[in-house]
Amino acid sequence: MPMETVFSVKPFLAVLVSLIAIPGIISSRSQNIRESWTFAAAGIKLVLVLSMLPLVLNKGVVEYTVFQVFPNLGITFRVDAFGMLFALVASSLWIVTSIYSIGYMRSLDEHSQTRYFCFFAVALSATIGVAFSANLLTMYLFYEMLSLATYPLVTHHQDKEARSSGRKYLFYILGGSIGFALPAMLITYHFTGTLDFTGHGVMAGHVTSGTALVLSLMFLFGFAKVGIMPMHSWLPAAMVAPTPVSALLHAVAVVKVGAFSVVRVFTGIVGTGVLADYNISLVVCVIASFTVIVASMIALSQDELKRRLAFSTIGQLSYIVLGVALLSKSGMTGGMLHIAMHAFGKITLFFCAGAIFCATGIKYISKMKGIGRRMPITMTAFLIGSLSVVGLPPCGGFISKWYLVLGTIEAGHIAFLFVLLSSSFLNAAYFFPVFYNAFFCSPEEMLFEDKVNEAPLWCVVPLVITAGISVVLFFYPQPFLNLAKLAVQNVLGG
Repeated sequence: MPMETVFSVKPFLAVLVSLIAIPGIISSRSQNIRESWTFAAAGIKLVLVLSMLPLVLNKGVVEYTVFQVFPNLGITFRVDAFGMLFALVASSLWIVTSIYSIGYMRSLDEHSQTRYFCFFAVALSATIGVAFSANLLTMYLFYEMLSLATYPLVTHHQDKEARSSGRKYLFYILGGSIGFALPAMLITYHFTGTLDFTGHGVMAGHVTSGTALVLSLMFLFGFAKVGIMPMHSWLPAAMVAPTPVSALLHAVAVVKVGAFSVVRVFTGIVGTGVLADYNISLVVCVIASFTVIVASMIALSQDELKRRLAFSTIGQLSYIVLGVALLSKSGMTGGMLHIAMHAFGKITLFFCAGAIFCATGIKYISKMKGIGRRMPITMTAFLIGSLSVVGLPPCGGFISKWYLVLGTIEAGHIAFLFVLLSSSFLNAAYFFPVFYNAFFCSPEEMLFEDKVNEAPLWCVVPLVITAGISVVLFFYPQPFLNLAKLAVQNVLGG
């Protein structure tokens, strides 16, 4: 049955709404009014995204062209199942992170809060733009918009470390996209005459096996936000940003934009047929597996909590690439679903790291012994987030990893099954000791006085919400699972 196509301005409005709020954010004379603009924009964005969900779940798509740039190539939006999955994650978590930002930024009396909320809004606009892009040109423009919008957030503290991290961030993110992704896009357009995302890709019959391999690798490393090694160093460096930035942009928006872009290009531009016929998928699986294992091993050695979370994220992002590159139905479903499941688990962990810093000023794991007795809510949420990232019940991460494991068996690649199981063991090795020492260290090892309590309510409530959603997604994964299955069906057919 052919897809129903509805032409509507809604995708463009979903992108635009956070930009429209910026004048209100800038001109507000009080914090409450400024943040009211943020919540209004976030709420309207989520409503617009949700309004298109029933049509997408019914196998329909929403399209809107802003203007044509070249013949058959314009700034065009198209909302399908995969784009809806990502947009739903980003737009819902913007609201939760905005709540958290208020508690974090105010409790630490951070400077330049208006600038912070402005660029946060621009970043979310760019993220939705990537999610709803109908072609590679549109996606590339919003990808670059996100890179530039997040630079002031990464360098928020404006000290020497922040400026150094910001330069590294731009070197990898902009250097990768301009040096690899942009030339690959131009070459693709030269050979195929189109940059539209299709269910079967556009390269088949237009490029040789060698050209297809080179272009695929240029896209993989060019979209450096996905953190594939060796294009990963920006992510730990970016942890110098305030925790709300790390939480949403480096656990959801920025890194997931990288993963989403790679998956979209592999399925909509290169095509699964080309990936399989020229054995490109196997090369990508090997690169992703290397990143998964090495990043997990590096995470074990990190004492600063946010850096441990950063290296964990590098490995988890490669699960997404690995799952899709397996080209099996379950593997691709697991990879796409992991975008959502990892987002809720990892943002919970970042929220916990920020709450600990707000309440104690501590960033290092070795100094957190006994903290669970003073901050039981935060550290219980940390356990739930850890379970989700490791892939254990009763958390949503179990569902996506289950499909990934099934995908390796369906594809007949048992070696990659070993990679997944080994990395999950490593995930447990670098997360569970944090929780254990927080609650079960001996009294003489405790490093906290009775005066230490939970962080402000504005910080604690969001981490409780995201931890709760991680549990709910174990029992009711259907909203994201159905979208992932529809997206795979659009790519593989059947």
